Amino acid sequence: MRTKRGLCYSRVLDDCLDQRVALKKKKRTHVPVVGQQQKTTVVHRKRQRLSPVVAGESTDLFDSLPDDLVISILCKLSSTARCPSDFTNVLITCKRLNGLAQNSLVLSKACQKTFAIKANNWSDSAHRFLKLCADAGNVEACYTLGMIRFYCLQNRGSGASLMAKAAISSHAQALYSLAVIQFNGSGGSKNDKDLRAGVALCARAAFLGHIDALRELGHCLQDGYGVRQNIGEGRRFLVQANARELAAVLSSSAASQGISTRSWLTWNSLTHPHRVTAPHPQNPNVVHVTALGCPLLSDFGCNVPAPEAHPASRFLADWFAARDGTPGEGLRLCSHVSCGRPESRRHEFRRCSVCGAVNYCSRACQALDWKLRHKAECAPAERWLDEEGEVDVDADGDVNEVERGGEGDDDVIMGS
Repeated sequence: MRTKRGLCYSRVLDDCLDQRVALKKKKRTHVPVVGQQQKTTVVHRKRQRLSPVVAGESTDLFDSLPDDLVISILCKLSSTARCPSDFTNVLITCKRLNGLAQNSLVLSKACQKTFAIKANNWSDSAHRFLKLCADAGNVEACYTLGMIRFYCLQNRGSGASLMAKAAISSHAQALYSLAVIQFNGSGGSKNDKDLRAGVALCARAAFLGHIDALRELGHCLQDGYGVRQNIGEGRRFLVQANARELAAVLSSSAASQGISTRSWLTWNSLTHPHRVTAPHPQNPNVVHVTALGCPLLSDFGCNVPAPEAHPASRFLADWFAARDGTPGEGLRLCSHVSCGRPESRRHEFRRCSVCGAVNYCSRACQALDWKLRHKAECAPAERWLDEEGEVDVDADGDVNEVERGGEGDDDVIMGS
C-alpha cells in the first residue's frame, strides 16, 4: 500500500464514487420553466412527522385518557389545592373536566383551602359548590357551610345539622363548635344552655387532639363549670394544651423553612407596649395596646407565632367586618381575633369582670386573648356599662362576667 488514500485500490474507490453520484441524482428533480431554458432544482426529502390518523381525522390525546385516570388526578388536585382558584380554573377549562371535577369522589377529597371562600366573594354559586361538597361527604365542607349558615345566614337548624354531620365523622373543630353552642345556648334562650353536653363534646374534641377544646376542658375542670371541680386534673389538661400547641408550632411550615425558634421560647413580659391607633370594635374609647411579641401559650407565655385560623373563622370575621363589625343591634362579636363568632341574642357572651371592654364566647378564647393582647390593656373600672349606658345584665338579672386572666397565667418557661 503506497498511500493513505487508497490509490492502490482504484477499482474499489471508483465503485464508491459511482454510488454517491447515483444517490445525488435520485435527490434531484427537474422542474421545467416557461421558456427555452430549464432550471434544475434540488429538493431534499425530509421525513414527515404526522399525528395518528383515525378515519381521516386527527385525535386528541386527552380524549383517549380513561375517566378513572383523570378523576384520580383531580382528586390529588382538590386535596392539595392552596386556594379555590387552583380547583375552579379546572372547571372552566373544558366540558369534560367540568363534569369529572364535580364527581362525588373528587369533591369528597377536597381540602379546606379548596373552598376557603372569602366573604366578599360569597354568592349563590359558591353556596351551591359548598353544598355539593357537603352532599359528597366532605366533612370540612359540612363544617364550613354549617358555620356560615348558623352564624351568617342565621339558618340555625340547617347549620347545626351540618356541623353535627361533621361531628359524627369525628371532626374535632365541629365538635368544639357544637360545645360552644351548648355552653352559650346559641340560637335560643339562656335556658337552652346544656353545660354537661358542652363538656362531653369538649372531651371528645380534646381526645381527637383539638387544642382549644383541651384548654376549654381544663378551665371547666378548674372552675367546676358543667363538671365536678378537679383543679389538679384541669391544670394537667392546660399543660397538655400548651405542650400540644408548642409542638404544632414547631412542626409548622415556619419551622420547616429554617426560621430560628430560639426566640419563641423566651418570656415576653409586655413591659414595652406600643399603642395602635385603631379603636376597639366594641368600645371606641379603648385603644388596643399590643406588645412586640405574640405570647399565645395561654399559661406559659411563650412568643410563638399565631396559629392559622380556620377558613370558617376567617369567613365569619370578614363577613361581620363588612357590616360595620356588628352582627346586629345590641349584639357583639367575640373579642378574640381568630374566632369571629357573634352573639345570637343580647348578652350571650360574658364580659371581662375588670374592664368590661371585651367579651368572649368561651374560656379558651378568653385565655388566648388574655395573653395575646388584653393583659396589657385591661384596666379596672368602677362599673362598666354596655353600649346603651346600662349595666350588662342578662334576662334573669345576672351580671355576665369573666374572671380576669385565668388560672396559672403567671407560669413561665425561661428560654436561653
